[in-house]
Amino acid sequence: MSVFGLKPENCVWELTLACCFSCKYCGSGGGKARPGELTTEECLKVADELAELGCRRISMIGGEVFLHPGWKEIITRLVRHGIAVCVISNGYMIDSALARVLKELDIESVALSIDGPREVHDRYRQEGSFMRARRALGVLCDAGVPVSVISTLNHENTPLLEELYRFLLDYPIFAWQLQACLPMGNAAEGAVDFHFDHAEAIRFVEEHAEAPFAVGIADNIGYFTPQEGALRGNRSGLACFKGCQAGLSVVALDSIGNVRGCESLYDQRFIEGNVRERSLREIWEDPECFAYNRKFRTELLKGKCAGCAEAERCRGGCRSYSYFVKGHFYEAPFCMRGQIS
Repeated sequence: MSVFGLKPENCVWELTLACCFSCKYCGSGGGKARPGELTTEECLKVADELAELGCRRISMIGGEVFLHPGWKEIITRLVRHGIAVCVISNGYMIDSALARVLKELDIESVALSIDGPREVHDRYRQEGSFMRARRALGVLCDAGVPVSVISTLNHENTPLLEELYRFLLDYPIFAWQLQACLPMGNAAEGAVDFHFDHAEAIRFVEEHAEAPFAVGIADNIGYFTPQEGALRGNRSGLACFKGCQAGLSVVALDSIGNVRGCESLYDQRFIEGNVRERSLREIWEDPECFAYNRKFRTELLKGKCAGCAEAERCRGGCRSYSYFVKGHFYEAPFCMRGQIS
């Protein structure tokens, strides 16, 4: 427990930047491994530190996780610590054999990135990638590995959500999350128009509340519309956005050991330290780290967020989306509060 009384209960860990693709909207600019990525032994040490700090769940990302030579050992160590592991993958490498290995490792789930029907998905990734993701869906479900889908929304694929929904109905997935494309990394180079109708995405989720799998929006879409409690993949109707948790209950690591509050804050200025220079505990417990959230006060809010009735709870929405769209932390650029009845 830190001096703030906070634990990094959730971690997003970029295991490697190596990837089969270099997608047009990849926020981290994945493709090739960085020089000097953490070795397997270094990663195992980080896994132990996360467990000691009270981490309960890890979303393992890339690049593509399976291109790190020690991915099985690292997941095994995390699971033995009782940490739930979700692997986020493009699905390109997942065949029946790999699906069986993932089942044996007892991971919590695999989240596959599928961003639209075949033509759209392949245009933003590469030819044939949709069919490989489709294969991954099938073999993972057949192996009994819990599977969810993540779709990154932009101007082109948002109107096609219904078509993608009809495709997903053929598979026993447990959840489908819609997230906004951030204008960072490759997406900041102009290859993708990240703008889309946020209200359309919210209405889509509301209209599919009775789907056989949970359909929800990520933390960079919203906030506090009349539908809020039922929009975030929790059918209780009580799953309200709790404000950005970067540096409060969430920590992120990149493949060379840099520590951030959120892996979507993909900018050098948001690095709080490196696990090769200081222990993860030292970084997490440093009273000067993660100041944008740990020292937050509502007076920092700008624009329409200033004076909002939900300011104490929402705290200005998603920090990374605000920063990469507005250039500062404290104003949700596409807040739907008051715009959807």
